[in-house]
Amino acid sequence: MTAFLALPAPLLTLTALVMVALVVALVAWALQLMQAATDRREFSLMLAGCMVCSAAVGLATVMVITVTSPGRLEARGLLLPPPNGESGVSLDALVLPWDSDRLISQASAGEAR
Repeated sequence: MTAFLALPAPLLTLTALVMVALVVALVAWALQLMQAATDRREFSLMLAGCMVCSAAVGLATVMVITVTSPGRLEARGLLLPPPNGESGVSLDALVLPWDSDRLISQASAGEAR
């Protein structure tokens, strides 16, 4: 993944366009297989078309996840890196609905001291 982040912007754009062309070609092939399946009345060609179409959807999903990953957005300056050090919210003061009344009374007794 780090090698993908190191790609310059023009090469990354070219890679994305090639992947989009590959997805379009897979969908076109799937449609041709399904048309042949209806012409010849063969169920196996219909299954092959569905498999090719699902491969195209999978490739498109992986492409979108890869190009818009947080690491990639951070490398392009579109997302701020997380701050160093410990930050956040402590969950020690929260009382959850499934906590028993005994825990709530212990917490309130501890605060009263």
